Amino acid sequence: MNMHAAAAPAEPVDYLATLNEGQRRAVEHGVGAGCGPLLVIAGAGSGKTNTLAHRVVHLIASGADPRRILLLTFSRRAASEMIRRVERLAARVMGPNGAVLGEGLSWAGTFHAVGARLLREHAFQIGLDPTFTIHDREDAADLMNLVRHELGLSKKETRFPTKNTCLDIYSRVVNAQDELEAVLKSAFPWCLGAAEDLRSLFSAYVEAKLGNNVLDYDDLLLWWSHMVAEPMIAADIGARFDHVLVDEYQDTNRLQASILLALKPDGRGLTVVGDDAQSIYSFRAATIRNILDFPGHFSPPAEIVTLDRNYRSTQPILNAANAVIGLASERFTKNLWTDRQSSELPQLVTVKDEAGQADFVATRILENREAGMTLKAQAVLFRTSHHSGPLEVELVRRNIPFVKFGGLKFLDAAHVKDMLAILRWAQNPRDRVAGFRVLQLLPGVGPTSAARVLDAAGTGDIAELPAPPRAGADWPAFAELTGHLRSALSPWPAEIGHVRQWYEPHLERMHEDAVTRRADLLQLEQIAAGYASRERFLTELTLDPPSATSDEAGAPTRDEDYLILSTIHSSKGQEWKSVFVLNAVDGCMPADVAAGSPAELEEERRLLYVAMTRAKDSLHLMMPQRFFTHGQHAQGDRHVYANRTRFIPARILGFFEQTMWPMATASAPGPAWRGTAAIDLKDRMRGMWR
Repeated sequence: MNMHAAAAPAEPVDYLATLNEGQRRAVEHGVGAGCGPLLVIAGAGSGKTNTLAHRVVHLIASGADPRRILLLTFSRRAASEMIRRVERLAARVMGPNGAVLGEGLSWAGTFHAVGARLLREHAFQIGLDPTFTIHDREDAADLMNLVRHELGLSKKETRFPTKNTCLDIYSRVVNAQDELEAVLKSAFPWCLGAAEDLRSLFSAYVEAKLGNNVLDYDDLLLWWSHMVAEPMIAADIGARFDHVLVDEYQDTNRLQASILLALKPDGRGLTVVGDDAQSIYSFRAATIRNILDFPGHFSPPAEIVTLDRNYRSTQPILNAANAVIGLASERFTKNLWTDRQSSELPQLVTVKDEAGQADFVATRILENREAGMTLKAQAVLFRTSHHSGPLEVELVRRNIPFVKFGGLKFLDAAHVKDMLAILRWAQNPRDRVAGFRVLQLLPGVGPTSAARVLDAAGTGDIAELPAPPRAGADWPAFAELTGHLRSALSPWPAEIGHVRQWYEPHLERMHEDAVTRRADLLQLEQIAAGYASRERFLTELTLDPPSATSDEAGAPTRDEDYLILSTIHSSKGQEWKSVFVLNAVDGCMPADVAAGSPAELEEERRLLYVAMTRAKDSLHLMMPQRFFTHGQHAQGDRHVYANRTRFIPARILGFFEQTMWPMATASAPGPAWRGTAAIDLKDRMRGMWR
């Protein structure tokens, strides 16, 4: 099909009419393949996604081939939402066939998904077997642990980092492109003495991955980065795309920035969108320097368009948020504004302790509900997951249903991982971690027997091997299944049904809640039907998994309506009518473990800014005065006092309303009570010694 033939609109539509001046500038910035680099600084609630979708449609409407547009996002959901918006808008602009152009946007996805696709396409050029499988974090940690044991590091006289800590260190080194010693010093100081052993471990881990023909999550960026470091390959891939657009650029790490600069070294056709004030993922090796330094990478520098009109919050909330972020040491200057006026200032609420905080929040939530605001329109945000503990107890006590964002991801559930391991081992017989897990599903097969089978089988057919001594009657059916999968006798996705049928008896044997877990397996089957092949299914499901399942740590409290509890990190991109932020005090915000350097403090400031800008109509920042210390009996009273967060100094207090809970009364004065003493105890104290 001629992609451009469908682009002629039935009649002209002014699809830019709804955009404000800044959005329109961003959308209309150079439409040819040779247009210069563009940086869009999109403030919170400024219509970033809408602007990016309009830019894509504007490029297509101006003659760009959608197949030559690369759109990079940070989740598959974001990519899917972007494509849907483009299709709807294109249909409006270009007539009934406009959606075809949106479908032609075939290079829209996450950095990791696009990286995996390009690595498979160029595998032979870089010495990679294109049948490689991708390890998720748990699989990668298991392989790291296997290597750790083989090197004898688990039996050292001094404590050696656990497998997860080792993987965290390895991931930080890879993504931050930093030296091992520097990473240990800044983020893992207790591991400094193990630097040489860690270096040996990581070297062996890389060899194990190469031997098993697997890549871990970080490898998708690392291999892509090294691949485009070769000028000929970089030029080849870069020439495939006339336009490269990147969402949430403030959340990229050095590897991702190096990939973009290799693909478009002169910046032509490159658009990045983000907000430096919302850069809060340094623990994932994201660096704010990418967005701050972006304009200077090119000559002439990239054009900067700032979106500062907010469509979410009231002006008093924005004034307070602007005041907080205005104290940042380095930023792109912008002050969010809106037409949404209000007389209600954000509240700084001082309470006695965390119990008082829970009491206030629960009371206000119920008052809001009685006034007509649903629970789902309200959210409680916190810096760290455990901060919500006392509140959760109070919510349960008052029968207020809630959902807390967290828990195990779909792919972390044991039964789902079992199913995927079977498919991964069939896809890549060299994937020892997957084979090790699968073999131990059989009754009587332990780690030793599984290792012997893997050593004997290599990449061959296990049906030719004798059954392990205690596998007995279960072995023939298992051997038949693996042979069936490897020979691809059933078309995809029918084979996942065969796997489920084989696995269900083992599910019932291993799990008491097999009925609940079986629903997840059926859901997995439905998900698989949406993919063209087993390889694509395994790749994309690993890169962007669905959310939590029946294997959550505790079932969420659900009802026809429910309150949202969320960490600030998980709240990014969301909005609610009423927002309560817990523990807006020093030691919690900034967290005491994140106050060691100016850069860490600045990120903590941005976290508070992100939390504040989630609120549409009402914002409460909670300030407990006392925190009880751990390690004492239930009636203990050891505590510490906390001060208001340093990010709200006295000079910006005018942007907030300060209040106490409970409110002071004549009969029961609160902490802020001032006035004439009803009983002058000071005079009594003096009188004792007269």
